[in-house]
Parts: sequence; C-alpha cells; structure tokens
Amino acid sequence: MSLQFVFGNSGAGKSWELYQNLIRESRERPGDRFLVLVPEQFTMQTQKDLVAMHPDGGILNIDVLSFQRLAYRVFEETGTRVGKVLEETGKNLVLRKVAQEHKEELKVLGGNLKKMGYINEIKSLISEMTQYAVAEEDLERLIGESLEKPGLYCKLCDIQVLYRAFHEYLAEQYITAEELLEVLCRVAEHSELIRGSVIVLDGFTGFTPIQNKLMQKLMLYAGKVMVTLTVDSREDPFRAEGEHHLFYLSKKTAVTLKRLAAEAGVPLEEPRMVKPSGKSRLAQGGALFWLEQNLFRVCMFKSRIKADDGAEDGDGNSCHDNCACSGAKPYNEKRGKGGLGQAVQHHKIRFQNFRQGFGIP
Repeated sequence: MSLQFVFGNSGAGKSWELYQNLIRESRERPGDRFLVLVPEQFTMQTQKDLVAMHPDGGILNIDVLSFQRLAYRVFEETGTRVGKVLEETGKNLVLRKVAQEHKEELKVLGGNLKKMGYINEIKSLISEMTQYAVAEEDLERLIGESLEKPGLYCKLCDIQVLYRAFHEYLAEQYITAEELLEVLCRVAEHSELIRGSVIVLDGFTGFTPIQNKLMQKLMLYAGKVMVTLTVDSREDPFRAEGEHHLFYLSKKTAVTLKRLAAEAGVPLEEPRMVKPSGKSRLAQGGALFWLEQNLFRVCMFKSRIKADDGAEDGDGNSCHDNCACSGAKPYNEKRGKGGLGQAVQHHKIRFQNFRQGFGIP
C-alpha cells in the first residue's frame, strides 16, 4: 500500500503519461487489477482513450469507474444490500411531500414552496449537506450561533425541519446517491476488487469529506493509489496558501490526502512532476501555452511572440496574439484596447475573437 501524486500544469500530459504507464504495467502483470477512477461524466471518454492507446486495441484488466460505479461493483461482489437509490426527481417529490406535511413549522420557507425551482434549490442544499457530512448536531450548533441574526436563524430552523423529515422518510426504504459512499466505506475491506489493486484517480480537483474517508480506505487496502492534480511546476504542491491563489484547491487536496495517508500509516512515494513533452496538449507552444503559463499568475512573464505591426499595449509596447496590459492608471490600461481597431483593419480579425479583462480600481 502506498500513495503517489502526479503533478503538472494543465495540458502538460499528466493523463497521457499515467495511462501509458498503466497500460505497460497491465501488460507486464496480466493477473493484477487496475482501476481508473474518474468523474462520472468522463468514464466513457476515458475508456475510449485507453482503448485507443492500448497496443492490443482493448483493455482486459483495466476498469474505468466512477465512485458510484465502484460502489455498485463492490456491493455486487460482497453481497451488500442497499435500499433503492433515490434519483434527483425522486428527491424533489419527497421534499415536496415532507414540506407540505410540515408547512406549519416552516416560518420562512413555507411561503415560498410553490415558487418555481424553490424545491430544487432546497434539494441541492440537502444533497451538499449530505456530501459534506453535516449532521443535525452541526445544524444545532449553527442555529445557536445565529440567535442574533433573526433572518438566518429562522431559515436554519426551517432547513433543520426539512433535513430531519427528509432523512426520516428515506430511512425506511430509500438511500440517496450521496450515501452510497458511506456504505462503501464500511464494506471496502471485504472487497477483493479493491484489495491489492492499483487505483488511479484522474480528473479530480478535490474531494468531499465522505470521499476523503473512502480515499483513506482505498489507501489502506489497495496495492497503490495514484492521484493526478493540476499544479504549476514552478510552485510547491504541498504549500496551500490563501483561497485566492490559483491552485489552492489542488494544493489543499494534496495536503489533505498526505495527512490522511500519514494517519493510516500509508507510505508516500516520491511525487512525479510531469513536464510538457511531445505528447502534451500544449506541446507546440504558442498563444495557448503562454496563457496557461501566465494567466491569473501573480508574476506574469513577458510573451516571446513578437508583433509584426499594429497592436500596442497600454504603455505603447507592441503585442500580438497575447497581451497583458498594466498601467499606472486605469486610463492607461484602457488604452490597451486601442490596438484592437488596427488588428481588425489590418489582420481581418473580428471583434468577437478578442477577450479583454480590466482590473477593478
């Protein structure tokens, strides 16, 4: 059991390099199991990519799953019985039913239940509370802390009523998709699918608390867990700074998983930093590569793309394709758009192809 991170810039080729290594190892060890976990919407695309990259044109001991699909596979293997999974439409219907039954208790939300989309918003809130393991005790604490804010206090009380009634109704026969991972955490140790396998997680920016709990279980029972995260190669991936920093979520995820691994006694392998290569999405450089390297960075590097003629930035410097204008005054920055007219006239570029951003003074 071990944990390894794969870091790299966006478009550097993290997924490509990881999948190539995975395919090579799967061919060298045909008896081992390899699991690729990706967000639900990327499962089919990832399968297609792996099949296209595989020399044999097919994958036998590599499974591409989402967290939810992994849960169903483990339940089937271990014989775990779960209630009927309530889909999004079913959640809306149940919430509308319990809201009508407790309408007299709802001081604020009761008068808005008939508004279009209102039940759907409450459903989303309750789903997020379940994902982030918010218990009724946490709601009680928040209600106690909001006594001096009547508006917030009344809304939290209404949410508590609906949250409790919703789960009481489901307790008899249903389970939500968010609760599947909680059940999976309890039976993961009995799964031969997980035990000793190589698990790769790709395409995630961060994990919810219940997913972090499952990640710790996977680290304990799998042979190896690998996680790809997008972090600039010029930064320390384990130094999570303020929330306003560009790669805060990725760094926070790395720090959290590193802590969970230490708590479980799982060794941390040397992280891999993937640098752009011939197979990288932005390997040819150019405008997109420059933007990826500099956009939203605190310190921007000057573009090496020289202008043939025409456009100028706010300080009178020529620019082409990419231009980051910085002036002493807002007026000077605004002058940077003056070159757009020349670019439209001389290069036959349409205004809809330009993107501008101005700082708020």
